[in-house]
Amino acid sequence: MSTTNTQTPEGTPGLLLGHSTRHPFSLVSLSSRSSVQDLLVTLLDPLLPFFSPLKSRIRCPGATAVRFDQTASEIEGLARPLWGLACFLAGGGDYTHKHWWIQGIREGVNEKGKEFWGWARDNDQRMVEMCPLGFALAVVPGLWEGLGEEGQKGVERWLGEGVNEKNMPNTNWLWFRVFANLGLKKNGGKFSQERLDADIEHLESFYRGDGWSNDGPGGIHQMDYYSSSFAIHFLQLLYSKLAGEDEPERAAEFKKRAQIAALDLVHYYDKEGRAIPFGRSVGYRFAMVSFWGALAYADVELPAPLTWGMVKGIVLRHLRWWQTQDNIFSPAGTLTIGYSYPNMYMAENYNSPGSPYWACLAFICLAVPETHPFWTSEEEDPWPTIPAIKPLPQPGHIMSNLGGHCMLLSSGQACSYPMKGTHAKYGAFAYSSAFGYSVPPGLFTLEQYALASQLGFSDDGGEYWKTRRLSTSRLATIEGNPVLVSEWTPFPDVLVTTYLLPPTEAAPNWHLRVHHIRAEGREVMTADGSFAILNERTPDDRYLDPYDSEKCEGTFPKLIGNYDLNTPEAWAPAKKGAFAVSRAGAVGIRALEIEKEGREATLVNADPNSNLMESRTTIPTLQHTIKKGETWWYVTGIYAKPAGEGVKKESFLDGWEKGPEVPEWLKQEMEKK
Repeated sequence: MSTTNTQTPEGTPGLLLGHSTRHPFSLVSLSSRSSVQDLLVTLLDPLLPFFSPLKSRIRCPGATAVRFDQTASEIEGLARPLWGLACFLAGGGDYTHKHWWIQGIREGVNEKGKEFWGWARDNDQRMVEMCPLGFALAVVPGLWEGLGEEGQKGVERWLGEGVNEKNMPNTNWLWFRVFANLGLKKNGGKFSQERLDADIEHLESFYRGDGWSNDGPGGIHQMDYYSSSFAIHFLQLLYSKLAGEDEPERAAEFKKRAQIAALDLVHYYDKEGRAIPFGRSVGYRFAMVSFWGALAYADVELPAPLTWGMVKGIVLRHLRWWQTQDNIFSPAGTLTIGYSYPNMYMAENYNSPGSPYWACLAFICLAVPETHPFWTSEEEDPWPTIPAIKPLPQPGHIMSNLGGHCMLLSSGQACSYPMKGTHAKYGAFAYSSAFGYSVPPGLFTLEQYALASQLGFSDDGGEYWKTRRLSTSRLATIEGNPVLVSEWTPFPDVLVTTYLLPPTEAAPNWHLRVHHIRAEGREVMTADGSFAILNERTPDDRYLDPYDSEKCEGTFPKLIGNYDLNTPEAWAPAKKGAFAVSRAGAVGIRALEIEKEGREATLVNADPNSNLMESRTTIPTLQHTIKKGETWWYVTGIYAKPAGEGVKKESFLDGWEKGPEVPEWLKQEMEKK
């Protein structure tokens, strides 16, 4: 293992990653329950040097600020890894430094002590961290007793009295107070059954049907990973396990919803183990698969055709993929803010250095007995038995598993409150497990906006750009095929209707985005972007050269730097399109307009660190100017073929030349308008 050990003043071993070293997380061979236990330990150990003197806080490396106070940030550092540790201990495992967490909890709730956590105020971040603490109290043998009488009283006050009369955000947060009370209840502590019941009853108003809950009340449409693995489904399943004897009907209902949702959620994970990044908080990384471990923990009977071998395969393949992402760690071995590498541009204003450890939800599988079929089954791949294309009415998605990656087409979703990069996290047309979405690292020119899978509009000559954020949408079935239709207005007097069509068996690497645009009140420039792709050539990681058919790498047309955009070689007719090929695969875009022509194809050299997965990317893009009063139809074909096991680089552009067919019904729709 190529790492360097350091020593803290207390003699606790630390981890220092250098130029040619790999994190122990990447070196665990995953197959069994014990190997997943070993994987968790590689995440816990690097935290040890960063405990406070009395162990009540962990100050993870990184001095970035968040919207809440520093103490709450360091409580996150202690509480979030507790998800994994609690599952490990609940499943019969043991960890050498578990007593540090017990001591830390005892000191943190001691209102007279030097490291008191402080009482929760209205809408306080401390409320979130009460959830893993409540869960740990409910499941970890001996934890309550280990706190001692004074520690127990402190926990009763901090979890119960400290939060039950406070205001909370009208979101999944209400589940956190449920678990605070549940943890006390399971140990005979003082808690509020009235508050617990009222919170669950209100959370029921988030339910929309088909197994799906909104992350909030009526009037919003936000169904991201908080609806499944990060919070709502996950915590419903834990609750059904822990409170099922007292509330069998409610537990049965939660399990039933999970069974229904499982047949939708299976479409979010591809054969390589990657999940589709969508929405906020994707920096929680492998927490994306916690739903599947929770199914096993809650003893849910799987709906056909799913098997425990398929569920196990989803979880372990996902963890293995993250093991290949060596850049997710700091030099000290702790998780960083970001996705496939440290990235503050995609971070939310609530992401502290300790926030990424919500990823430890994934280790709920360690609380599942080793005799459970989740562990005893051989890994299986669900894709031969589930449909390649599936519409999901509740989240407003069309799911696809054609062309070497999982992809979702999306319309209508939006975060209910201001969110950095919200148009990219919810308003893009397509999200891929292979290519990830891009966020703007700046707000000046296309290079900074990085409009991957978005249609941008500018009324000032290309300095500032507006994209789809809020839209009304409907999921239609036309000639037996799903179509997403949305209406949106980048400017009040520019009206857009967008049709999203998934790939087909005949053209598995293509999907269609069709836009009817009415520029009623102003002239606008447009930029229609494909997926973003790694912009590094294989020999030396320099930017891609013009496409070389022998090397099977490069771009068409020529990729130009940010300051030479008037170079003729950088542009091509839109019907000929633009593409980029690198070791990550190939992406491209082409105009399929039947009558009018006017768009041009080029490569946008996106600003570094705009994409979640690759720090250097380029975006094949079609550009145009629509005069005031004009109406246009844009018919755009988007090409995507990722690299993968068994995919030869010579095949990256195999489907590019033919392109997809524009269906007859769409041609007729265009003629009508």
